Parts: sequence; C-alpha cells; structure tokens
Amino acid sequence: MLLIDTHCHLDATEFNSDRDLVVANAHQAGVHKIVVPSVARNNFQSVIDLAHQHAQCFMALGIHPMYVDHAHPSDLAVLKQLIAEQLAHANPKIVGVGEIGLDFFVTQQNRETQEYFFIEQLKIAQTFQLPVILHVRRAIDEILKYLRRHPVAGGIAHAFNGSQQQAEEFIKLGFKLGFGGAMTYPRALKIRELAKNLPLESIVLETDAPDIPPEWIGTKGRNRPAELAKIAQMFADLRGVEESQIIEITGKNALKILPKLAGLYTSVKVLH
Repeated sequence: MLLIDTHCHLDATEFNSDRDLVVANAHQAGVHKIVVPSVARNNFQSVIDLAHQHAQCFMALGIHPMYVDHAHPSDLAVLKQLIAEQLAHANPKIVGVGEIGLDFFVTQQNRETQEYFFIEQLKIAQTFQLPVILHVRRAIDEILKYLRRHPVAGGIAHAFNGSQQQAEEFIKLGFKLGFGGAMTYPRALKIRELAKNLPLESIVLETDAPDIPPEWIGTKGRNRPAELAKIAQMFADLRGVEESQIIEITGKNALKILPKLAGLYTSVKVLH
C-alpha cells in the first residue's frame, strides 16, 4: 500500500531544526512518498536539493500566486531551464509544475500579474507534458477557464474547497482533488461532505505541512507529513471504509496523476 503526501512544503523554515527527523518520522508512519512543491525562484534550488537528498521526496517546480509580486518574467526562463535539467536525469524526481494557480482570497489587486504567471506556467507544463499542482483559493472558476484555454496533462487541485459542480469540472479535465487536514475538523461541513461523496478515484491525500494542521494539532500547531496516516484513517471513517482501502486507492490515484512518480514504482501496477 502506498501512502503518499502529494503536497508538503518540507523546505519551509519551520522544518529547519529537524527536517531529517521529520522525513524519518513520516517514513515510520508509513508515508512512502512526499511531493515538495516550490513557491518562488529563491526556493527552486532548496526544493531540488531536498528531492535528491531524500529517497522518498520528489519535487514540483513553480511560482506560487502569492509570490508573484516579487517575481520577474525572467524567473520563468529559469524555471523552464531547471525543469529541463531535472527531466534529463535517468530517474527524474520532478513530478510536475507547481505550486501554481490563482489566489483571490488575499487580494485581487495584482490579478493581472497572477494571471500572467499562471498562464505562462501552464504553457511550460504543456511544453514538457507535465501535470500541474494547483493553488485554487477563491479562484476556481477563473482557473477552470484558463485550464480549458491551455489544456495540460491533468494534475491536482490542492486543498480543494469548491462546490460539487466545480469538483466535477476538474475531474472532467483529468484532475484529482487534494484533501488533508481541513476535513478533520467537525465544523468543516462543506469539505467533509465533498470528501465523503466525491468519487474515491478522484481524490489524493496531502498535508500541506507545515500549514493546514489537522484537528488534533490545532490551527496554530505545526503540521508534519507523518500526520497523513491519521488523516487517512479519519478519511476512511468519513467514507465508512477500511483505512487500507483509502491508502491503496488514493496512492494509485497519486501515481496515476503524477506519472513521473508512478514510473519509479516498477513493482506496482498502476491502473490507467
């Protein structure tokens, strides 16, 4: 069984004092793979280094919408070059372009800049035929619009918190939906309802560590990839199925949507 954290900011400063231990604890908890997305040019290299230092870590490279005000168009050329270099490895540890997208929760004042970097990174994903890891906060309809205009090889709508109809639109476009700590809160009725009722084949698990800590840690605590095991158990309870089934299906979903990750599991048959 493959318990995979499809979204973890392991390079964050919150892990500077014990990063190796955090990775080891995740492995002990049964988390086999951890996908680490970048957020800006100044952390591209740290994410690359992490992926090559730890066998269970893999990377996605991209510019996060909340960082575009400090980005420059030349960063896109650097991103494209680094992706090409990483794909040239015999066993590439890059699985997608991300974290990219739009965020209209914090502000819409830089909407034009956000959209520019999002569209250009969708084009990069098209060039390399890579899936994308999306940040979709308060901008789902706009993101769906751009995905239709610039089709990519699927991906993950991270921390999904949209409607059933929006979820179905992502699924039609070949995307999986990321669920994590938010669904562990009893008052998160909308997210829990989605997690309970969406097709299990459309869901992947994530922590977004150190952010979005689950209920047992509390909103001000530090999330860790090791928490994914308990998140999977709570998800299984919501669905009324065995935890082993959740781990198996969401693991296969992750391998299917991130083919570069799947290709490294030579002993696992991935359903396409």
